Amino acid sequence: MSSAPSANTTGRQARRPPVTTPDQNPGPGPSPSRGSGAFLMLIAVCTAVTAANIYLAAPLLSLIARDFGSTPSAVAWIASVAQLGYAVGLLFFAPLGDTADRRRLVTVLTLVTTAALIASAVAPSTGALAVAVFVASAGTVVPQLLVPLVAERAPAARRARHVAAVIAGLFTGIVAARVLGGLAGEAFGWRWVFAGAAVLTLALGTATALVLPSGRRRRDGSLFGGLAALPGLLRRSPDLWRASVRQAGMFGAWSALWTSLALLLTGPAYDLSTATAGLFGLFGLAASAVAPLAGGLVDRFGAARVVRGAYLLAAVSVPLFWLGGQVIWALFVAATAIHAALVASHVANQTLALTTTSSPAVANTAYVVSGFAGGATASALAGTAFTHFGWGGVSAVAAVWLALGWGSTAVTAMTAMTAVAVRPGHPPPARPDTRRPHTR
Repeated sequence: MSSAPSANTTGRQARRPPVTTPDQNPGPGPSPSRGSGAFLMLIAVCTAVTAANIYLAAPLLSLIARDFGSTPSAVAWIASVAQLGYAVGLLFFAPLGDTADRRRLVTVLTLVTTAALIASAVAPSTGALAVAVFVASAGTVVPQLLVPLVAERAPAARRARHVAAVIAGLFTGIVAARVLGGLAGEAFGWRWVFAGAAVLTLALGTATALVLPSGRRRRDGSLFGGLAALPGLLRRSPDLWRASVRQAGMFGAWSALWTSLALLLTGPAYDLSTATAGLFGLFGLAASAVAPLAGGLVDRFGAARVVRGAYLLAAVSVPLFWLGGQVIWALFVAATAIHAALVASHVANQTLALTTTSSPAVANTAYVVSGFAGGATASALAGTAFTHFGWGGVSAVAAVWLALGWGSTAVTAMTAMTAVAVRPGHPPPARPDTRRPHTR
């Protein structure tokens, strides 16, 4: 009888090739040995463009508020609606990557997202804008349909590095949404930012759909069987659960700080323009270069060490963000540090999530939904904290989220190890030497 893996196996499991089943039929499409570089590049660019849609509203809050005769803090909830919509879309659509025709699914989602972005551009009220942003974000799950495909087709020894390339595109898009969105919003108005995003989404989404494998991968089970399998999969895989919770804590801390940063920069503390505030995204863009490095470290040392180091870096960035409420240089350092921590943690945790079960798309859904649900909740709390307690309240929300993400998983792992140790006839589990390469 096999036992559940402990917390100490995470590093080795992240290097284990994903389990495949005989009934998987990827169909025609680019193979790792033929055109894999161009295929990976196209997926990374598509990921960047589509991921940017979730964060378009964040740098435009002051412009949106001015257009509707409100205040930036009163419309900050629209940024949280976008993240919540993405989490809902992931919950319902991302598990289909194990069963549905990816090419058809990406095409449909691209068309839905494009239509919703156009509706956002012509929204007559904040309520209508929120609904359109929610639908656009729910359809913007294409990156998470593509990451399992990349992990599945990557060489085993370079799997984390291939995943990291797509994640680099993801965070480049997130940062570009803040930088270019702020600049374009200042120059042309916030409505044209959404219209431009619609054009880019349609072009890149369609191009990517054309090169994806066609045909359903599995014929058994219901179309939404993956959604029903999520709770059981989390129960059976402690490593997947741990990766999901830890990334929810990390992403929640990042979201609380990053979605509220425009309120600080354009408020009385610094009184910057929307375009100037958007330039802070360049610090995050520099940190996105951490993704390939993190992928190499995960392939070499395992996920556990990378996540631990990322949490330490994030813990250092929170007090720097708090200090940044009065000192601008602290914001420069903190913005780079929190992005580097998030990228490294995401590469490690997502690689683990994709390789720990035989249903990578469903496991990836559980992982990403957890992260974005944590991010949406933290963003909402941060908006309220900023209104009542200022920037110090936002920093406190980020600190609490980091503590919950790491503390809850650490306590659970320690409890599980203690329970095994106190059983009669069961010696305490030994800590594996994760420095040795996994040879299985």
